[in-house]
Amino acid sequence: MVSSAKAHRGAAAEAPRPQVHNIGEVLSELSDDFPQITASKIRFLEEKGLITPQRTAAGYRKYTAGDIDRLRFILALQRDQYLPLKVIKDYLDAVDRGERPEQLPGGLQLAPRSVTEQLAQEIAGHTRALTRAELIGATGADEGLIDELLQYGLIGEEDGRFDEHGLRVVKAAAKLAGHGIEPRHLRAFRTAADREISLVEGAIAPVSSRRSASSRAHAQETAREISDACLSLHSALVQGAISQLDH
Repeated sequence: MVSSAKAHRGAAAEAPRPQVHNIGEVLSELSDDFPQITASKIRFLEEKGLITPQRTAAGYRKYTAGDIDRLRFILALQRDQYLPLKVIKDYLDAVDRGERPEQLPGGLQLAPRSVTEQLAQEIAGHTRALTRAELIGATGADEGLIDELLQYGLIGEEDGRFDEHGLRVVKAAAKLAGHGIEPRHLRAFRTAADREISLVEGAIAPVSSRRSASSRAHAQETAREISDACLSLHSALVQGAISQLDH
């Protein structure tokens, strides 16, 4: 009987437990893909309600594998889609409630699954830097259009490749070209964007001048929020003016 009890206790002791990690181990897991990640950034995401790590009795944070996957997802969307945290949080909140949003943040057409590394890799794969040939294939644009967009500073090229922002610009420019609107007509957008950037830089200057990692993370998120509000304002003004054309 005693031997049986010992064996039972031994089996119980060998039962697998959910693996948890401290913040240093989390940073080690993420640093290859996100070399700029810091403990302050992770705590900032927690403060904003995007992750909720476990706590020990002493108050130390403990992160599960699911928490690390969730962080990969958030960081991939921030880096590759330049999305505000509010948009990402709204999506994650919907998934946490058991809902199945039709689109991921940024309009990606991927069926929502658990927030895994595979999903983050799929997102990153949609936004990797493209060669000129890949850019032409993805947008239907021709060489002349791309050359003009480069000439007017609407897109940039680095080592013969174009980032996700360039991809979006070329897609929009190709669509506009179909309506007779050429890149030379779009220089006003470049000017307006530069003015918006100056506005954002001025607004975040008091925070971005601080050297702490948490202040930099806060400044980046504030910049995204201001930019998102500017885009909403621009869209509302244009759509409001267009609606008057019918009157």
